[in-house]
Amino acid sequence: IGFDADTNGTGHKVHVDYIIPNRRISQGDTSITVPFQIHKINEVRIYTDYLYSNREKKITDSADYKGYKLFGYDKLKYRPKAITNAISITPGDIFKDIDRTLTYRQLSELRNFRYPNISYQEDPRDSTGTGLISTILLTPRKKYTLDFSFDTYTSTIQQFGIGFSTTFLIRNVFKGAENFEISARGSVGSSKDNADNDSKFFNTSDIGADARLSFPSILFPANTNKLIPKYMSPFTTISMGLNTQNNIGLDKQNFNGIFSYRWKPRTIRTNTFELVNVQYVRNLNTENYWNVYPTSYERLNEIAIETGYDFEDDTQELGIPDEADDFIDLVFQPDNGLDVSMDTFDEVNSIAQRQQRLTEDNLIFATNFTWLQDSRENIYDNSFSRIRVKIESAGNLLSALSSVANLPQTEDGNSKLFGVVFSQYVKFETNYIKHWDLGNNTKIAIRAFGGVAIPYGNSSNIPFTRSYFAGGANDNRGWQPYDLGPGSSGSILDFNEANFKLAFNVEYRYTILGSFKGAFFVDAGNIWNLLDDVDIPEFTFDGLKDLTEIAIASGFGLRYDFGFFVLRFDVGFKTYDPALPVGERWFKDYNFKNSVFNIGINYPF
Repeated sequence: IGFDADTNGTGHKVHVDYIIPNRRISQGDTSITVPFQIHKINEVRIYTDYLYSNREKKITDSADYKGYKLFGYDKLKYRPKAITNAISITPGDIFKDIDRTLTYRQLSELRNFRYPNISYQEDPRDSTGTGLISTILLTPRKKYTLDFSFDTYTSTIQQFGIGFSTTFLIRNVFKGAENFEISARGSVGSSKDNADNDSKFFNTSDIGADARLSFPSILFPANTNKLIPKYMSPFTTISMGLNTQNNIGLDKQNFNGIFSYRWKPRTIRTNTFELVNVQYVRNLNTENYWNVYPTSYERLNEIAIETGYDFEDDTQELGIPDEADDFIDLVFQPDNGLDVSMDTFDEVNSIAQRQQRLTEDNLIFATNFTWLQDSRENIYDNSFSRIRVKIESAGNLLSALSSVANLPQTEDGNSKLFGVVFSQYVKFETNYIKHWDLGNNTKIAIRAFGGVAIPYGNSSNIPFTRSYFAGGANDNRGWQPYDLGPGSSGSILDFNEANFKLAFNVEYRYTILGSFKGAFFVDAGNIWNLLDDVDIPEFTFDGLKDLTEIAIASGFGLRYDFGFFVLRFDVGFKTYDPALPVGERWFKDYNFKNSVFNIGINYPF
């Protein structure tokens, strides 16, 4: 293949001719040169149940569909359309090798067949010598599969955890290459439990079950073939899940249901549209709140003393939970006999709002769209980029329903469905990752993340499950999870979260010896409250001047690559702490005594 470029009189443009030479073919002991010809696909033959042991058997079933010929050694188990939708090689089209690559990918994504065998032969019936017959041999996987897995992991709130899961998969449920999966999982972990300092090592647990049904097409009342053609590997997925968490003193029950579409406009690009994403979170043992969040309780107790509250006993401590809750109610009453200033009233109100937010049940009815572009070709590609953009909107449909159906409301005027105030917000986030292979087993990796969730309408804040936190083994490694931010507040709460986040990371990775790897890293970022019901200046993001509150950590890491996963140990130092007074934020207490040791599985980004 050659190129002929002509720049004569073309200005800043170039005329390029793409030159394809004649090809050489063998004839007996010699080879001859023949002109290059464009070939056409005359016929596509698909064997849907091919096995090497079947090669001498007779075909017992067949079907013709839109020019495709499907054969079965036994009765055909798939509807023809389900197979042909995954094949980009089309009868009557010009031969293009990219169609074979696309067909490999699309058939693989069905998860119904082993790696297919695709071949081309000249059609002996074509007198022009340009016709081709494509033969596709498909070997089905087992219809039923049962898998078990055992995991060890770390997470944002668990120092160590072990998990067990099992998945039962049924392929080709409705003869359209659909997959139905039922999975169950359970885990136990070790976490710092503020409610019980003497708790056992394994003090958290999570038990759940999920069901998922996927279709290799877009399920929609109107025809979407022109908008999302079959080469984009479209899928529709319906999933539901239930789980119960016994975690950090406040336990939860969670239900979620998702109806989503996924398609790939290009090999490196994936679009996911979750038309419906419903999540219901029920908080259990909420009376344990003041034990789980001792910082809030201690401050409330101090306020009770400062305002001259008459305690129920001589301990000068509010009883949990009743007396603590009663004291908050008393502060809000007129003529309460307490010495309550306006600042004190606002502080108690803030404590009460946070308690309500973290203990109330959540109902989220959302729609979101995710755009992902990943240039990584395979696991051995060490120079690649990945960008993900996601936008989510929640509560709009229920808000419209509330005005029509006259849904019940709270005293604050918020509408409820099934007795729960539904969330309403819009959320946007983007994540960019770039890796450079420098050679000699060295790499540089960077990440930039930004996310914001703005409540409106029926909500004045973001549900805890949709909010952001900072710190931890996969974020800013100079701080423990939930210990950084918001803003310059100094992490005065026990689990700090907010609705606006910025994060930036850079890591230099190198090989020490064999599977032992090392790294140096710098992490930067923070969280803030933005356009919600928090108005404490130290917590909120009020403009570009608050970018000076971005916390910076630096450190080093030691990793061991087991091949199928990487065990990671990172040590992070607080290099710039925005919670300290201006002028004392850089390299304050920069030593091992004040460092944070992080344990993680696989690389952070």
